[in-house]
Amino acid sequence: MPDYPEKLATILEDFNFITDPRERADYLIAFADRFEEAPAYITARPDSERNRVPACESEAFVWVEPQEDGTLQLHFAVENPQGLSAKALAAILDDCLSGLPAEEVAKVDPEIVFAIFGKNIAMGRGQGLTSMVAMVRSAAQRYLAERQR
Repeated sequence: MPDYPEKLATILEDFNFITDPRERADYLIAFADRFEEAPAYITARPDSERNRVPACESEAFVWVEPQEDGTLQLHFAVENPQGLSAKALAAILDDCLSGLPAEEVAKVDPEIVFAIFGKNIAMGRGQGLTSMVAMVRSAAQRYLAERQR
């Protein structure tokens, strides 16, 4: 397994041991229940459409807010009330990556989606969820590039 932040590595390891699809679904629902919508000061930005996750069936949005100490705060919105997968992933990413240095967030590979949801995830759902992780990683990489200027 790649060198991921400790909290994320632990969750990925937990999912690795879950072989029963029903148990995996229950674990994902527990994460989805912890999902919190992005605050209004983030979602009200006039350019929020550029934060839309491409190919996401749940109409998810991602914002990455740099903090003064060089860490990042992640925010998510999921417009589809039935978007449990997007909400679960958003809760996992927020819980595991918010508050970490941008360098650590920039290392997260979108392939973690398959470790979390399983290799048999539907193609459309997989595309949207990997796009969500890719947006988080790209935002962290952009932040790092801008900081170096």
